[in-house]
Amino acid sequence: MKGLILSGGKGTRLLPLTYRRAKQLIPVANEPVLFRVIRAIRDAGITDIGIVVGDTAPEIMEAVNGGERWGVNITYIEQSAPAGLAHAVKESLPFIGDDRFVMFLGDNVIQGGISPLIAQFAQSKWNSQIVLTAVDDPRQFGVAELDGGGAIKRLVEKPKEPPSNLALVGIYMFDHHIREAVHAIKPSSRGELEITDAIQWLIDQGHAVHPYVHRGWWIDTGKMADMLTANAHVLEELTPRI
Repeated sequence: MKGLILSGGKGTRLLPLTYRRAKQLIPVANEPVLFRVIRAIRDAGITDIGIVVGDTAPEIMEAVNGGERWGVNITYIEQSAPAGLAHAVKESLPFIGDDRFVMFLGDNVIQGGISPLIAQFAQSKWNSQIVLTAVDDPRQFGVAELDGGGAIKRLVEKPKEPPSNLALVGIYMFDHHIREAVHAIKPSSRGELEITDAIQWLIDQGHAVHPYVHRGWWIDTGKMADMLTANAHVLEELTPRI
């Protein structure tokens, strides 16, 4: 499998912290969020990682370099425009090829890592696996509606009237069928190629998309308060040592 980290956002909601620093490089418990994501993917046994970059590419490339400190190989993929997560996948296809891969948003922090999820997906015949978690206000996220058996009925991006409180966490696993999906969908009303639309296309075509409901904490570090919450959670995980 390969890893794909999306690190193209400017972080305007985190100003002034991001005035001269990429949001993915803001530290949580004294470690940049992006470094934590790289370690999570490496710890799952994946060493071939692509990082999608945008305007802050020079800073991210200088901080991460070739990935030697983590024992991984980093490939940088410059996204031509901030046109959605599915657009980022589309522009990463030369790197991904026909391999299975995990896509991780570079500003997400999750409890427990992703090693069990990667192992589960690698041993399955699923075409995709998505991670969901219950949130207080699902209107800010992509939202999944499950049927009585726990299978996905439909996905909606930032709905005004959410069909459930299960938000897509920002960790996705795909096989080669996602290549067809990102080419088949059209831009949303926001002018972006939505990853929810691509996953819905997989479902509509009869491909197996498995939902995993995460029970621990998860933080999208897009706002100042979220950074502080993530910092507190990560500090709680550390073992004090004298």
